[in-house]
Amino acid sequence: MLNFDQSWRFKGPGPIPQGVVCDFLDLIEKIAAQDDVWSTVEQCKTRFGGIGRSSNLDWAWTDLSRLMDSSAENAPVFIEAFWNCREDLARSGLGVPDVHIINAILAEHDAGYEIRPPALIATRAYAPVTVPRQAPSLDEQARALIDECLTESERLLDAGQGRRAVQEILFLLESITTAFRGLGEDTATIQGKYFGPIVNEMKRQGRGKAQENIMTWMTTLHGYLSSPTGGGVRHGTDLKEGIAIQLHEARLYCNLARSYLTFLLEEHDQQRKRASPKPSGTF
Repeated sequence: MLNFDQSWRFKGPGPIPQGVVCDFLDLIEKIAAQDDVWSTVEQCKTRFGGIGRSSNLDWAWTDLSRLMDSSAENAPVFIEAFWNCREDLARSGLGVPDVHIINAILAEHDAGYEIRPPALIATRAYAPVTVPRQAPSLDEQARALIDECLTESERLLDAGQGRRAVQEILFLLESITTAFRGLGEDTATIQGKYFGPIVNEMKRQGRGKAQENIMTWMTTLHGYLSSPTGGGVRHGTDLKEGIAIQLHEARLYCNLARSYLTFLLEEHDQQRKRASPKPSGTF
């Protein structure tokens, strides 16, 4: 058994990457090759929740693979099941991978966990930047969109689908900028219809101010994530030169975009207040 936060057993912090499942199954194949393969597979099945003996060796492998896929929905419980399986096989006299090999696999696939016997340690703590879902100056439809996109992005990150999580946040960032159409200082109102023109107009209005720099950083992030040789989340990924987004990178991009969303929502509220007619008798 591994020691870890017991609440993870009942509400898992997320699934294990599929690459870990495949690599752990490969390790079991190598261990099983040292002895009676069928018996070894059956022994491993019990650690992943299996009940009863399979009808033949092929079915035993199929059942083990299915059980491991099912256990993968809860990463800590999955890792513990494999660790316990490893311990069982070691006591049977078989050669088993040491903790360094197991941790190397977890690190390679950015699983977010490391075994330090007898403990299982979370190697990162992801806390999404808080975005005010109930933006005061936006209508109910816009608020619903914010809530839907943020919730879906968080769910996708928890499921290990980094590119789709970033795509959801990028869509929201582009959508929120359209709320600035018709706003502006004095007679210079924003007329653009899309992210690029709108942000460029906001940059011009904020020239020499912090807003100009903020809009430049936002444009840089948006351009990189949109590019086929960058994030590839908007125009597709270049199959020759594109690089897939890793999960830890996706978390960073989502948090950066969330920071810009927070800024835009607060800026929109301030601009709406400045644009509102002053009550009669005020100066």
